[in-house]
Amino acid sequence: MTATPQFRPTKPESDSPGSREVVLRYFAWLREKIGTGEERMTLPPTITTVSDLLHWQVTRGHPFDAAFAKPDAIRVALDHAHAKPTATIANAREIAFFPPVTGG
Repeated sequence: MTATPQFRPTKPESDSPGSREVVLRYFAWLREKIGTGEERMTLPPTITTVSDLLHWQVTRGHPFDAAFAKPDAIRVALDHAHAKPTATIANAREIAFFPPVTGG
């Protein structure tokens, strides 16, 4: 049995105006790789779109670099509505990440 990686929440990177606190939720194997189902954090104000956020996740280091190694394959929901990579995250309170769905 493989041990679950220890997750340590990161400190907010910015307390400047324009930064906002959100809940990030992780599902399926993303949750397993990261070691938590959710975290609350203040995102840097430079992250304005879903694509920005996905690519930023990779830069957070272990375990996020492995979980988000293929950021364009991850699906995202903003406040329970699926969002395209170009969607703005400005007013989102909850951002959920899903791995690609496969079926047979």
